[in-house]
Amino acid sequence: MKKISFVIPCYKCVDTIGNVVNEISKVVSESSLEMDHEVILVDDGSGDGTWQTISNLAAEDPKVKAIGFSKNFGQASAILAGLKEISGDYVFCMDDDGQAPVEEIPNFIRAIDDGADVVFAKYNKVQQNGFRNFTSRINAHMARILTEKPKGVETASFFCMRAYVAENMVRYDGPYPYISGLIFRITHNAVNLPAEQRKRAAGSSGYTLKKLLGLWFNGFTSFSILPLRFATASGFIFAALGILFAIVTIIRKILNPAIQAGYSSTIAFIAFIGGIILFCIGEVGEYIGRQYMCTSKKPQYIVREKKGFEEDR
Repeated sequence: MKKISFVIPCYKCVDTIGNVVNEISKVVSESSLEMDHEVILVDDGSGDGTWQTISNLAAEDPKVKAIGFSKNFGQASAILAGLKEISGDYVFCMDDDGQAPVEEIPNFIRAIDDGADVVFAKYNKVQQNGFRNFTSRINAHMARILTEKPKGVETASFFCMRAYVAENMVRYDGPYPYISGLIFRITHNAVNLPAEQRKRAAGSSGYTLKKLLGLWFNGFTSFSILPLRFATASGFIFAALGILFAIVTIIRKILNPAIQAGYSSTIAFIAFIGGIILFCIGEVGEYIGRQYMCTSKKPQYIVREKKGFEEDR
């Protein structure tokens, strides 16, 4: 019998995760799939009652497994920790807030059986606030430019993939994972499935501006060298502009010796060029710093406790 693995990163979801797990079990059991399933819940250092909640779910249901981090490492790290424990033929990843339309699970499975390696939900209307909609659009645009994302494919936090994709994703052991970047390094055989995203049942998004910036930097520096090429191109362009500006200034001075050198324009130009230089140096430093973190073996995550695995049962 084939099996479905569900990986759910959890962060301060005491009020929602129980309903999510129950609905998954109901959809799988009542569908015509005739498959076994498991649910792997990863507490990303919530610091509230989330760990106790998912531990209780693991104790009550043998299909549920719980993993607890020692601190908050981020959603991507939580997903990879769950993927390392899967045993299914199909792997679903979704959020803990109840917004994923789990009734679409059979359709995702059929899309995989039709030949796709990865199937992402494509929401007709995203149920987020204006700030999250804006940042999501920026992230999608970044992914299109900086990763190997196929043209026309939209990513989402609710997706299904073949087991071999997950098995290759967890081979990445760097401290700065970026899920869509890892997926598209492995396969371009990805499609979208239209779906309706639900409204959040309770709570609010755990992504702050600081966390979103960290996610973007992961995409910038972990899976693309385009920013470095941008720095190189910027250096050539502004060096050429500087030479051109100097030539124009000399010619004007020769033609009209009475022209006074522009102190304000000179200072503005120096400040502008200095800003570009500092930006490029900082960008290179970001790459070097991340390489240092990798060589110093900064952990991707640290598991504090597990519940519901064979050794516990």
